[in-house]
Amino acid sequence: MERKIAKVLITEEQLKKRVAELGEQITNEYFGKDLLTIGIFKGAVPFFADLIRQIRIPLRYDFMAVSSYGSSNRSSGAVRLLKDLETSVEDKHVLIVEDIVDTGLTLKYLKENLLRRQPLSLKIVTLLDKPERRQVDIQPDYNGFVIPNEFAVGYGLDYDEMYRNLTYIGVLKPEVYEK
Repeated sequence: MERKIAKVLITEEQLKKRVAELGEQITNEYFGKDLLTIGIFKGAVPFFADLIRQIRIPLRYDFMAVSSYGSSNRSSGAVRLLKDLETSVEDKHVLIVEDIVDTGLTLKYLKENLLRRQPLSLKIVTLLDKPERRQVDIQPDYNGFVIPNEFAVGYGLDYDEMYRNLTYIGVLKPEVYEK
């Protein structure tokens, strides 16, 4: 698996440090508030799990699953809701936890969908941001790292459901996905 990685973008140590910083920032902002964190399947799971352990206030969590990729390496542009929340967001402070903001289409869909449900507030934390690829005007409120327009995998990010278990963020060699 490691042979198919061209380079390491973000090390395991850098990830741990930045997740701890985000957890502290979120703890300070939401202190005394009713916080519901929403993890977005599947890519955000490692980031989500590490992040909520760094948030030092009581919180609830739930998950949503959406898709705009399928097994392709490019977004189809059509966002589909695959799994909805089991918890109401009404009158709660909601924090969407996402792995990456790429085109922004998925997050725009999620934000619009959740705002219709009347939360007290809605913010977005993302591990990675690729502003070069943005197709819609959406910005995360908290951001781990801005990365270049390269095919990132690891720490939840995948290619064809593989590489999610890497403990770092790497760049996949083009010959792997340009078949």
